[in-house]
Amino acid sequence: MTATTADASKDRVVIFDTTLRDGEQCPGASMTFEEKLEVAELLEEMGVDIIEAGFPIASQGDFEAVQEIARRAGPDVTIAGLARAISGDIARAGEAVRVAKRPRIHTFVSTSPIHLAHQMRKSEEQVLDIIAATVKQARNLVEDVEWSAMDATRTPIDYLVRCVDAAIKAGATTINLPDTVGYAVPEEYAAMFREVIARVPDSDKAIFSTHCHDDLGLAVANSLAGVMGGARQIECTINGLGERAGNAALEEVVMAIRTRGDVLPYQTRVETTMLTRASKLVSAVSAFPVQYNKAIVGRNAFAHESGIHQDGMLKNAETYEIMTPESVGVKATSLVMGKHSGRHAFREKLKELGYELGDNALEDAFKRFKDLADRKKHVYDEDIEALVGDEVAAASERFRLLSLTVIAGTGGPSKAIISLDVDGTHITKEVAGNGPVDATFNAIKAIVPHEAKLSLYQVHAVTEGTDAQAEVSVRLEEDGKSVTGRGADPDTMVASAKAYISAVNKIAVKRQRQHAQAAV
Repeated sequence: MTATTADASKDRVVIFDTTLRDGEQCPGASMTFEEKLEVAELLEEMGVDIIEAGFPIASQGDFEAVQEIARRAGPDVTIAGLARAISGDIARAGEAVRVAKRPRIHTFVSTSPIHLAHQMRKSEEQVLDIIAATVKQARNLVEDVEWSAMDATRTPIDYLVRCVDAAIKAGATTINLPDTVGYAVPEEYAAMFREVIARVPDSDKAIFSTHCHDDLGLAVANSLAGVMGGARQIECTINGLGERAGNAALEEVVMAIRTRGDVLPYQTRVETTMLTRASKLVSAVSAFPVQYNKAIVGRNAFAHESGIHQDGMLKNAETYEIMTPESVGVKATSLVMGKHSGRHAFREKLKELGYELGDNALEDAFKRFKDLADRKKHVYDEDIEALVGDEVAAASERFRLLSLTVIAGTGGPSKAIISLDVDGTHITKEVAGNGPVDATFNAIKAIVPHEAKLSLYQVHAVTEGTDAQAEVSVRLEEDGKSVTGRGADPDTMVASAKAYISAVNKIAVKRQRQHAQAAV
């Protein structure tokens, strides 16, 4: 069984994914042949019922992708090709999908007055004739034909009923009534389905489908309303990818049905634990990042920073989460550490990272954490490890950084003014150098003389962003042996000083050991 276990008491809702067709029409989101195959394979694996693989007439590349997806598809998934209500389009779509074990031709025509007047430039009667002829042509090529009334939500209901009736009589097995321009609101979208289904004599011979765009942010709400109005197929895309503001998001539709079975008594075949994986794949191949606060699959969907929320989550996850992160393929809830976090969450985070601190040490660490949180927007696990690990390791060190001021620029040599705690004594030096790093290291060496040579100086950001902590590695070599020191801080020069001092401390420890061994 999939994550959405079958329930005989619930109606089945068919999931029609159009990421490879409508999603790819999003400006800048085109995918390569290989990427389309990879996405199609994952969609099939996760239990999507119908994959609209492309628009075969659009290009030779699109035709070949649809054909190859159709050829590879198994017996449990339908592969659809889109076609305008034009004979050549339908023939091309039929040729592309016919190799599938379950082929479908999806043909569409505009029905709203504004489209008929300005785009189609046809009369209502002419469009009815087109519907009858093209659906019949498609049905002669495949048994499964879907017909769509483009801009259905701005089409007068009487004419829409006539168009649907004509499509079913011509052989359409699925009727799609799309909110093409994202104009509808849920109540009227549901009412449209109820009225059309009630007024078309043979409506029971076809499955009705939703296809909603998100221009007013209502795509998912409208899709679910359409199902409540009688539709049993939802057309959607991974991450809501699509033209303009996008389409109804597959992951949101599926999880709404799964989570609110009390008011949405339906079921789908989709394996929900694969949703995050699918989201990441589509984001990568389309080069469209997923917004942090995106429902279900956004980075912050299961992240909590507020101290009140974190405290509640630590006591019982259901206080602030209506679904588990594991149910959508996320490993675990993330307690995002920031300036709003409290001691409870900080203590648990330290335990998670392997640090057990006493009350006083914990209080000191918490104060340092708060100082860091005030200086940078996001504090990640790596930040805390660097901050706490650096301080814990420093407890037994002879040399500690007290303060650092660096003066650098185009006007002359750089200068570093540094203060160290050396075995309990505060020492300050001001030293010049060839650049700020050289000046800083020279100043440390002036306070703690040594003959070790610098063999490595490496800087990388612990996390992303211009406010990220810098993590610096310094390797010093002396007498054929090397030591490596590390330091982290939002200020790269401070991190560099910490790393150099860490290495010098390790050299001092080695010298002490050598002296002790020599004295034995």
